[in-house]
Amino acid sequence: MKQVVQNYKSGELALLDVPVPGCKPDGVLVRTAFSLISTGTELMKVSEAGMSMLGKARSRPDQVAKVMQSVATNGVPATYRKVMGKLDSYTPLGYSLCGVVEQVGAGIDDVKAGDLVACAGNEHALHAELNWVPKNLYTPVPDGLAPRHAAFGTVGSIAMQGVRQGEPQLGEVALVIGLGLIGQLVAQLLTASGVRVVGVDPDPARCELAERLGAAACGDPASAAVAATVGELTGGHGVDQVYLAAGGGSNQPVELAAQLSRDRGRVVDIGKCRLDLPWNAYYEKELDVRFSRSYGPGRYDPSYELEGRDYPIGYVRWTERRNLACFLDLVARGNVDVEPLISHIADFDDAVETYQSLKDGDLKAVAVLFRYPEAAVEGEAEAPSVAVPAVRRGGGAAAAPARTVRTPVRLAFVGAGNYATSMLLPHLTGRDGVSLSTVVTTTALSAANAKRKFGFAEATTDLDAVLGDKSIDAVFVVTRHSSHAELTRRALLAGKAVFVEKPLALSEDELARVLAAVEESGNDRLQVGFNRRFSPLLREAKKRFGARTGPASLRYLVNAGQLQHGSWYLQQGTEGSRFAGEGGHFIDTASWLLGADPVSVYAAATAGNEDLQIVLRYPDGSTATISYVTTGAASFPKETLDLVADGKVLRLDDFVRASVHGPKKWVSSRLPKARDKGQEAELASFVKAVRTGGPMPVPLESLVATTAATLAVRAGLAGGVPVTLARAL
Repeated sequence: MKQVVQNYKSGELALLDVPVPGCKPDGVLVRTAFSLISTGTELMKVSEAGMSMLGKARSRPDQVAKVMQSVATNGVPATYRKVMGKLDSYTPLGYSLCGVVEQVGAGIDDVKAGDLVACAGNEHALHAELNWVPKNLYTPVPDGLAPRHAAFGTVGSIAMQGVRQGEPQLGEVALVIGLGLIGQLVAQLLTASGVRVVGVDPDPARCELAERLGAAACGDPASAAVAATVGELTGGHGVDQVYLAAGGGSNQPVELAAQLSRDRGRVVDIGKCRLDLPWNAYYEKELDVRFSRSYGPGRYDPSYELEGRDYPIGYVRWTERRNLACFLDLVARGNVDVEPLISHIADFDDAVETYQSLKDGDLKAVAVLFRYPEAAVEGEAEAPSVAVPAVRRGGGAAAAPARTVRTPVRLAFVGAGNYATSMLLPHLTGRDGVSLSTVVTTTALSAANAKRKFGFAEATTDLDAVLGDKSIDAVFVVTRHSSHAELTRRALLAGKAVFVEKPLALSEDELARVLAAVEESGNDRLQVGFNRRFSPLLREAKKRFGARTGPASLRYLVNAGQLQHGSWYLQQGTEGSRFAGEGGHFIDTASWLLGADPVSVYAAATAGNEDLQIVLRYPDGSTATISYVTTGAASFPKETLDLVADGKVLRLDDFVRASVHGPKKWVSSRLPKARDKGQEAELASFVKAVRTGGPMPVPLESLVATTAATLAVRAGLAGGVPVTLARAL
């Protein structure tokens, strides 16, 4: 299928061939009939992509701050790869469309194939022939409403949420600053609510259009006529609400809002404009400044948008989806007229040329639609014990994969997110003896990006086809945590060697199912992405420390830091706790340094479970204490480790420096710009094992023990006593 994309680094726009997205549960696959170009938001994004790197940095200081923090945490090379990977990728455009349901995912019962729906979301309602849309981001189109009009649903919801934030009352007067697409819709919605509207825009044509659609009067912001009209309509008191629907770097809209507002008026920011509030003007009138967040409640909440969890109507009357349905109803009943806003309808095949015309100013438009040709529209307890599952190989119906020398090793990737593209694939691209065969993702564009950047032979959304391809030797599972165990199980049963990024499993049941697949198939070719034991710096430090004769004490401080709001790591209901997701890294490192697997786990947490203290005991009496904290300073190193035994101390400082203190002191050279946490060496070991049929880099028993110990932390926190890791026989 085809999709409109843009390379943010070069500014290139393209109509790209990408795989058809899969139809996942709790959503529908929609064939687009019409999609709407947001001439404000989208053109701003297109113009920003054409800037120099310095210009991009100036326009997004928030992103620059994130980059600097990443440099402090991960070093320059890793940050550079990550940033360049993001910049030099195709990104999607679009967020408002109407189309026909082509396929219905499990759990959906409110629409069926063939139904007409309006869809929202800058990740789901894209300028593409087909889109997968989750439940709370689509709504059925009312009977009789033209598809091209229903395509306005998302931008209409944005305007509606802005109006709701203003709390208009019958008979009030409102000022709408900026009469682009959103401003025009705001003006109509206010008029439909019994509010008299004064519009402001420097474009006379837009002013005339707004007046034709119900505004009382409109004019240039510099015109004295606007102030005179406001005075006349309000008896000299000023408007009750101001809606900022303008963009750009001028502070004039904010100043005009203060000038024309009444005492204690409301100012609602909908667009992305400069907001240097003149203190005296806003203070003296005690103006109420409000922000309108996109389509309404639910926006930026993954549990609402992706998991389909609705908000109770008694507590949240108007959500994203309810705003979408309400706007379509107003259009269907004639209370809002979007037809006069349509300046141009372009065939989807002409998408690139249409964007270029808009960017160059050759096409002056309020709203532009893409038309798609193919859519058919009409108290203390006894110390608990957690069994570490025994590893049993063979005995099943399927045979173990042949262990013969094979070059090149053909690899498939399931998932192509940030970690895969910045930490794994750069070490595999161009490596002798490696062939990147197929990349599988649930979103079409991410697969196409990975294919283009890393040289995969194929890109698809069809996992079954990859698992059934006998020419593929190994599968990398680099998806969200909740899918790791099931994807690993399926790949093992298909006879593939498997590299799964941590964690292997989020529950004891998931771990048991993976091991059942090993037993059934006889295929034990499994590696979990515990990369730190492969770090050259840490391996050299361990070598310098030498063999132990007595028990050791290990302390590992992980200054994990706070997660950003909206991070999928916070979705504990589906993705497990944060420690369950990444704690295996640190347990594996401790076990490797101590040369054994733990026999018990004790866990304690601060109030709110923000900071964890985990104590592991080992067969020879050694202990490892892992402090996993989120409340530390961002400027402090992320990982520091001390190993003490036999009169010696090994010290690791965030993978940039290591030292061993003993009869002979050793200090590594400092590597301030690089942190090699072992990914490259780990991948080389895995590929070699797959190619030669030799043993996997880490014994399966160790992977299982680390996973069981990680999962035992939850039981330890609940019981408040040590958890014995009893091996099943």
